[in-house]
Amino acid sequence: MIRSTIAGSLPKPTWLAQPNVLYAPWRLEGATLAEGQDDAVRLWLAAQGSAGLDIVTDGEQRRRHYIWGFLQGLTGIDTTTMAEKRCRGGRYAKATPVARIVDEVTWSGPVMLEALRYAKANTDRLVKVTLPGPMTSADSVADLHRNRADADIAMMFADVLNREARALAAAGADVIQLDEPCFNIYIDEVKEWGLAAVERAFEGVTAKRALHVCYGYGIDIVKAWKASNRQWGHYFATLPLIAQSSVAQVSIETAAPGVDVTCIEALRGKDVMLGVVSVSTEEIETPEIVAQRLRHALAHGDPNHLIACTDCGMVPLSRHAAEGKLRALAAGARLVNRELGLV
Repeated sequence: MIRSTIAGSLPKPTWLAQPNVLYAPWRLEGATLAEGQDDAVRLWLAAQGSAGLDIVTDGEQRRRHYIWGFLQGLTGIDTTTMAEKRCRGGRYAKATPVARIVDEVTWSGPVMLEALRYAKANTDRLVKVTLPGPMTSADSVADLHRNRADADIAMMFADVLNREARALAAAGADVIQLDEPCFNIYIDEVKEWGLAAVERAFEGVTAKRALHVCYGYGIDIVKAWKASNRQWGHYFATLPLIAQSSVAQVSIETAAPGVDVTCIEALRGKDVMLGVVSVSTEEIETPEIVAQRLRHALAHGDPNHLIACTDCGMVPLSRHAAEGKLRALAAGARLVNRELGLV
């Protein structure tokens, strides 16, 4: 049957951080911050369970940003004093503030382990942990320590991510997802070394292996690019490559940009987390809109391998919109499952 999940992030409650803002600073500190994060995780786990999602996340409530939240658990990376770098291929801006590699990057133990344990203790659903992929991590830092090429930095991150992913799988993570929006930007590099870095990060990982490839958050600078872009053929280049990998689930964005869903034919035999809910608008889809998008995809894939999903993370949205989209996502999947006689 068609299952449902989200890409990863959800909005921070107002007690934790300013809503609708990416990288919003914490409003709490110390033990009070930890308590507030626990409360936020329980809130969103309950919301996902109540909506009927099959696979849940902690909404990345313990991270200010999906990349920095992991990098801050490593040594040798400065996420306080930023450098500037042309990243994401200059798609959204000529230069972007990025974290700095200032020393040897080391992994001294699982960064997300306690977050995983807390999530598993507060839900009876399958739990997914999201981590920044090696290519996107490399694109998001400036190496002031060794001045290495992004390909070399990515392989370094792949080794670190592998240790993290193995520890999380051993602790009971059901799905471990690497987020690689850069796979829709550096197409040649995906073939040359990007996919190899993903395979290196997943080597020996026993949890379900997932890869999220999107076009970015629903923030103004990204939405402006999406509104002007006319070329949406990236998946036709990257998905056939991913199809040959050990990745079991692939998350793609189709709702907001209107991507041609025939691209998923390249992924037959793998789970497709299809973006049927947009993160670019506060407008809440109806279950019928979600269902119609799923029906369209069924002509090109197997319902047992189709997972209704959001386009990307929902952290920049309002809590009201995110809650409504969760309900619509699961309800739309149920509609189609009933039509198929699967429930």
